[in-house]
Amino acid sequence: MQQEINIVVTPEVASEENALRQRVADHLQIDPETISGLKLLKRSIDARSRYVKIHLKLVVYTLNEIPSHLPAAPDYLPVSDKPPVIIVGAGPAGLFAALRLIELGIKPIVIERGKDVRSRRRDIAALNKEQLVDPDSNYCFGEGGAGTYSDGKLYTRSTKRGDVQKILNTFVAHGAPEDILVDAHPHIGTNKLPQIIVRMRESILKAGGEVHFNTRVNDFIIHADHIKGVVCGTQEFPANEVILATGHSSRDIFELLERKKIAVEAKSFAMGVRIEHPQTLIDSIQYHTPERGRFLPPASYSLVQQVNGRGVFSFCMCPGGIIAPCATASGEIVTNGWSPSKRNNPYANSGIVVAVDVSDLKNVAHHGVFAGLRYQQELERMAFDAGGKTLRAPAQRMADFSNNKLSADLPDASYQPGLTSAPLHELLPSAIGQRLQIAFREFGKKMKDYYTNDAVIVGVESRSSSPVRIPRDPETLEHIQVKGLYPCAEGAGYAGGIVSAAIDGQKCAEAISLRMGIKR
Repeated sequence: MQQEINIVVTPEVASEENALRQRVADHLQIDPETISGLKLLKRSIDARSRYVKIHLKLVVYTLNEIPSHLPAAPDYLPVSDKPPVIIVGAGPAGLFAALRLIELGIKPIVIERGKDVRSRRRDIAALNKEQLVDPDSNYCFGEGGAGTYSDGKLYTRSTKRGDVQKILNTFVAHGAPEDILVDAHPHIGTNKLPQIIVRMRESILKAGGEVHFNTRVNDFIIHADHIKGVVCGTQEFPANEVILATGHSSRDIFELLERKKIAVEAKSFAMGVRIEHPQTLIDSIQYHTPERGRFLPPASYSLVQQVNGRGVFSFCMCPGGIIAPCATASGEIVTNGWSPSKRNNPYANSGIVVAVDVSDLKNVAHHGVFAGLRYQQELERMAFDAGGKTLRAPAQRMADFSNNKLSADLPDASYQPGLTSAPLHELLPSAIGQRLQIAFREFGKKMKDYYTNDAVIVGVESRSSSPVRIPRDPETLEHIQVKGLYPCAEGAGYAGGIVSAAIDGQKCAEAISLRMGIKR
C-alpha cells in the first residue's frame, strides 16, 4: 500500500531517516514498523518565520511495499544511417537537442567551436591564473556551454515551456545526483557537471551521432532561402536542417547573420555588477540565526526592486560560490559566478543587474540591431581599463559605491585574478549605476544587514542575457526567412538558463521531426 503526504519538519528531522520515519508515522497515526519505505518527491526550505522548516512531499509505503526505482537510462537506438541534422553549439540546448533527435530516429551532427570538457579545463585554469583568454575555449565556449564551469543550477520558472522532469531525468540517467529530482532549487555543481556532459557525449556517439570540437562555423550554405549546411574553415557539413544553439556570447554568429542579410533583432537585456558577501552573513540573515548548523545548506536569496521604471534584480545567485572571469576576448572584463556541489566556499555571490531596454541605447543607436551588443562591449572594455588593463576586475565596497566614495581598501574576495579599487559609481552609466545605488539600499531594507561595506561589488556582469534575438516562426520554430534554420535557446533569445535552454533544444528537435514527417 502507498500513500502520498505533505509534511513540515525541522531540518534535523529531514536529515535523519529514523527521525523522519517516526514523524511520518505520527502524522499518519500508524506504527513506524509498518512503514516499509519512503520516497521523497519534493523538498523545499521555508525560512520565512523565525524557525526554519522543511516542506516535504513523500510517498509512504506500507505492508512490505518498497519504493519504485528511478527511471532507467534511455535506450538510444542506432541512427548512423538516418537523416542528418546539424547542431551548432554543444551547450545544454545542443546536447539535449541531439539526444532528442536520436530518440526520434534522426542523426545529430554537433559542431562545437571550443574544446571537449576536459581539455577546456586547462584553458580555464590559464584564464584564472595566467589571465590568458582563448576566444574559443573559456567559461562561455566549449563542450557543455556556459553552464558547465559556471555553476550548473537547474532551477527554472519555465515549467510551461516543456517537460522539466524529462530534463532532470536525463541528467540523472547520465550521472547527476538524484537530489535534483526533488529539490525546489536543484543544483549539480561545477565539480560534477563535466563528467555528466562527457556521458551525454558518449550517448550521442554510441548511437551513431557525431561531435566535432575545435570547429567554428564561419558561413551558412543557403539556396533559395533554404539552409543546405554550414561551412567550417575549408570543410562543408551538408544538411537540410540546422539548429543554431550558439549561446549568448557568440557575437561572430550574430554578425555573420547580419552580413548575409538574415534577420536579427535588437531586444531588451540586463547589465550590472556581481556582488559578494560573506556566506555566514547571508546565512544569518536568511536563517535568523548566527550559525546555520549542519542540517541546513548555505543560504541563497532572490531580490528584485523597481527603480525609476526599470527592474533591478539578482541573477545567478551562488551560495558558497566563486566569482569567475568569463571574458571571451582580450581587452574585456566579464564576471559570472559558480558553486561546487557542496557550496562550501566562504563567499556568497550574485549578479545584480538592471533591465536595459532598446529605448535606453540612444548613444549607440547608430549601431542599429547591434546597439545593445556594442553597449555590452563598451562596458566590458571600460572594466578592463579600470582594472589596470589586466583581468583584475574593478571593485568597490557596497556602501562606498552607494555613497559615491572610492574604497580605500577591499575585502578578501573569491575572484582569482584579483580586484582593483575603482570608482564604479563614476564609471558605470548613470542609468545602471544610479539605479544600483538605490536598489542596494532597498535590498538592505528587505534583508537586514545586506547593505554593508563588508560586501564588495565587482564589475561587470554583462552576459546575463543576449541583447539580440534571432526571429523564428512561433509554430514551426524555423527562422522567419530561412527554411530549415532553427534559432535556439539563449543565444537566439528564447531561453535563460540550463533547463530552459535544454527544453528549447528538445522543442527544436521535435519541430524538425514533424517537418521530416517522422513520428515516434
